[in-house]
Amino acid sequence: MSQKVIAVSSAFQKMTTQAILSIVFFLIVYVLLIVLGISITILAAYAGFQIIIVKPALITFMIGAGLLSMGILILIFLFKFLFSKKEVDRSHLVEITENEEPKLFKLIHEIVQEVDTQFPKKVYLSSEVNACVFYDSSFWSMFLPVKKNLQIGMGLVNSVSDIEFKAILAHEFGHFSQRSMKVGSYVYNVNHIIFNMLYENDSYNSLIKSWGGVNAYFTFFVSLAVKIVEGIQWVLKQVYEVVNTNYLKMSREMEFHADEVAANVTGSSPLITSLLRLDLASHSYNAVLDYYATKVSDAIVTDNLYPQQQFVMNFLAQKSKLPIDNNLPLVNIDHLSRYNKSKLKLNNQLSTHPSTEDRVAQLNHLNIVKQEKTILPARNLFSDSYQLEAKFTDKLFGMVNYETAVVKKDKESFVEDFTKNYHSNSFAEVFNGYYDNKQPVSFEDKDNEINDLASDIRYQDLFDDKKVDLVYTAFALENDKNTLLQIEKKEIVVKRFDYDGEQFLASESGEIVNKLEQELSQIKEEIFINDKKIFSFFLDAAKRKDKTEEFTKLYARFTNIDKDFDNKFDTYIKMINNTAFLYETTPFAIIEKNLVTLKVIEKEFKIQIQDVLGNDNYSDALSPEMQDNFSKYAAEDLVYFIGQEYHESKLEILFKAIHDYNDILSKSFFKAKKEFLDFESSLVA
Repeated sequence: MSQKVIAVSSAFQKMTTQAILSIVFFLIVYVLLIVLGISITILAAYAGFQIIIVKPALITFMIGAGLLSMGILILIFLFKFLFSKKEVDRSHLVEITENEEPKLFKLIHEIVQEVDTQFPKKVYLSSEVNACVFYDSSFWSMFLPVKKNLQIGMGLVNSVSDIEFKAILAHEFGHFSQRSMKVGSYVYNVNHIIFNMLYENDSYNSLIKSWGGVNAYFTFFVSLAVKIVEGIQWVLKQVYEVVNTNYLKMSREMEFHADEVAANVTGSSPLITSLLRLDLASHSYNAVLDYYATKVSDAIVTDNLYPQQQFVMNFLAQKSKLPIDNNLPLVNIDHLSRYNKSKLKLNNQLSTHPSTEDRVAQLNHLNIVKQEKTILPARNLFSDSYQLEAKFTDKLFGMVNYETAVVKKDKESFVEDFTKNYHSNSFAEVFNGYYDNKQPVSFEDKDNEINDLASDIRYQDLFDDKKVDLVYTAFALENDKNTLLQIEKKEIVVKRFDYDGEQFLASESGEIVNKLEQELSQIKEEIFINDKKIFSFFLDAAKRKDKTEEFTKLYARFTNIDKDFDNKFDTYIKMINNTAFLYETTPFAIIEKNLVTLKVIEKEFKIQIQDVLGNDNYSDALSPEMQDNFSKYAAEDLVYFIGQEYHESKLEILFKAIHDYNDILSKSFFKAKKEFLDFESSLVA
């Protein structure tokens, strides 16, 4: 039984109308450009022919041919997109068939029937945490029927239940289920046409270069063609802004529509739970890959990274106090938004997808309830999921060139190593994330208020969720305020922006900044009071355990590094900014000018390096290799550019010095902070 026709929302209708109008706008502009291009070609050909008629000679023939070539090159530019085809790279994919995976294909047949769309041309598996429907697009795909392909990531399969998996696939097919969705395909292709004419010009530029190299006459007329093409591109950039903006807006509404299609197949709940978990699943997958990236020099690999992904996902969920059901974390909306308190949305930062929070809110509003069958892992839909996971694991590690024979690490070894690394690089759980993006604050021990506060404080109250929310709210307000100040100064150019669900003109940004500053001031005062209580509590705890001296010493060490860090890190940023030109193709005169500026910054940088080398606070992070390179760097005034070439060996010393300097600062700062917080946590153990 096919699915009922789902009425499109008024917002979708509005976005579709705007998208259609943008297509019409493009067609009008494009037709005018074609008329202009043909007119230039005809006039150039006529002028060239007349020149040859008036005075037949080699030079007039070359001028005539040059004029004609100018027109032809303009026309080639205007029509080159007709022969452009965007093919999807399938090298990382593995095609599967119905004979190989009958249960999976049975599910896909069910979804296709319920959604009322076509069965995919081919079904592929990939290694990632995703699913998508794709096809090879070209200009002609707007007029000719093109069957879509389905791609399923094993990282996704490993992270969802069977009913959630069905909801995700139903969403993907929902994009192509009803006629109202086909406008999106047209807008996408128009967008692609303009993008091709603006930015995909490698073969055209090669043609220009070879054509212009024929002789001096052709070079002149080719240069004229290039100037005219640049003018056409300027016009197309204005059109692209209109079409792309409408495409992005409509794409967001299409996502809501596809969500509704999926909800009508499985109910709202399965898509909600999978959406909320996918960020954690993706983060866990990447955490496993990052772990093995650090083991490349030791040639350590594994047979199957997906059980390790699931371990990390559940491990991190437990650390965040999230419930786990059927071996899958149940992520709630509060957890998802805990670290992102921003209320600012800029109209020029639209993406093709609405936020997860907005999608969940829409699905909750639909509140479509379906009776769910027994929930099983999505991997049960595959004949041998472990074999497929191992195949993709081998495929991923096969992309790395190992210098020695690989050593395989089992899941137990990974779990032990990952857990150890996690605890080494995170703060004690008693702090509940309070200090993840905030530093401990010290106060005078002699302050009577500090001593008075210690009497009736429970440390659990100091780091509860409300206190942590204050920290992240302050962080978000500070960022939003800075962005709005940039809008007020016109450093960020937008016509409108949304704040807390309301729309404002750019000229109103200053008014919003004033409100944010008042709110921020109040929240900072609350955090300040809490920090006083924290200091008072742990100072009192240290006194009661006769550890005041250790408390004071560790606090002083962290405070010294904290005060020193900003100044030293500022020098690092200056070095990064003033060496950026070394990674770019730059005229010789500009290189020499930039090197003069760099030498001035280097004096400050070398002073800071010497301070780091002589400071015990940084000694633990300083390796012999770093010491050796710093000595080479400081020993002489290195020359990075000789004649017309860079001195690569000298640049290598410079870049390593910059990298090592930042590495020492970061590690030393974190170590001092962790040692102090670990000491504080031991006082309440």
